[in-house]
Amino acid sequence: MASSSGTSSGSSLLQNSGSEEDLQALMDQRKRKRMISNRESARRSRMRKQKHLDDLMTQVAQLRKENHQLITSINITSQHYLNVEADNSILKAQISELSHRLQSLNEIISFLSASNGVYGDSSSFDEPADSFLNPLNMPYLNHPIMASADIFQY
Repeated sequence: MASSSGTSSGSSLLQNSGSEEDLQALMDQRKRKRMISNRESARRSRMRKQKHLDDLMTQVAQLRKENHQLITSINITSQHYLNVEADNSILKAQISELSHRLQSLNEIISFLSASNGVYGDSSSFDEPADSFLNPLNMPYLNHPIMASADIFQY
């Protein structure tokens, strides 16, 4: 009897030992799978990180190019603005000069129109009163002189 119970306990030790080995092998296998899975996950993470870095570098290059184009455009626009400002100053000076000339001419016309009676009647001349050659009777003398800025061509 004692031998039967000793046999059963010995076989149960063998079974337990086999089960523990199987359990250890199963745990080792799971550990290896987890390690492989972690390595693969880390590899994918590094690849995503590298792709993100590459995308950022591409974006930096594109933004630098766009920034350079904008700076060039601003410089060209600023130069055009300065040219237009210079042209505008010239035109303002020309307007001022022409306005003074026009005012002087209108004063001369006014003086000549007012002086018509001082020199006497236009009938005292040899030509008829409505003659084209008589400067005091020319109809355009009674109108102001008009000038516009578009007469200046560059």
